[in-house]
Amino acid sequence: MQNRRRFLQTLGGTTAAAAASAVPAAAAPLHATLREPATHPAPADGAFDVSWADRVTGKFRAVFDSPQLAEGSALFRAILWCDEYKQVYGTPRTDMSPVVVFRHEAIPAVMGDEYWQRYKVGKETKMKDPGTKKWAVTNPWRVSPPGTPEQYAAYNIEAFLKSGGIILACNLAFGEVVATVMKAEKLDGKAARERAISMLIPGVLLQPSGVFAALRAQEAGCRYILAS
Repeated sequence: MQNRRRFLQTLGGTTAAAAASAVPAAAAPLHATLREPATHPAPADGAFDVSWADRVTGKFRAVFDSPQLAEGSALFRAILWCDEYKQVYGTPRTDMSPVVVFRHEAIPAVMGDEYWQRYKVGKETKMKDPGTKKWAVTNPWRVSPPGTPEQYAAYNIEAFLKSGGIILACNLAFGEVVATVMKAEKLDGKAARERAISMLIPGVLLQPSGVFAALRAQEAGCRYILAS
């Protein structure tokens, strides 16, 4: 979380510097050249919601892949990308289609505060609350912490989802969450999965795997970036 603060401080500095050399407001925006989105048949079953791909319709599309927590850098970079296009080209948010994929070791990022507190995720991931200097007991990316500068208050999961951003989570990695719940609460597999899903941040969509999610986003016309 200290790295996150440094990230925002650095971001403030670079934004100010960029403003001094920004292109004139009348400049025509650059339009990304996207490959033709792939055509897929209807899903064979309803095990996973893949309708999100139909919402990737912006002129500018990108998928930010996060295999590690990396201080939430995938989320921050996705939001920063949208902000910078607005700053440089005047691009409205409706023209931007950011997708973030949390997979592998980054799966705790999509879990709500209850999960973080109950299963001591802060201690497990070595993340401390900058205010208390103790292990974090809430998800530091769900909402922005007190004291966040106003211009960066929307750099969080809930605000990103509300703005139309898409967050996908690896179901294979989510199996670790289910296993944690199963062991701690002595539940069978089905009950543990239901319990784990109840602690998932609303709006986050589980996909068969992180690889599936990242590739499906690219097939929807997204450019790929490994955010670490």
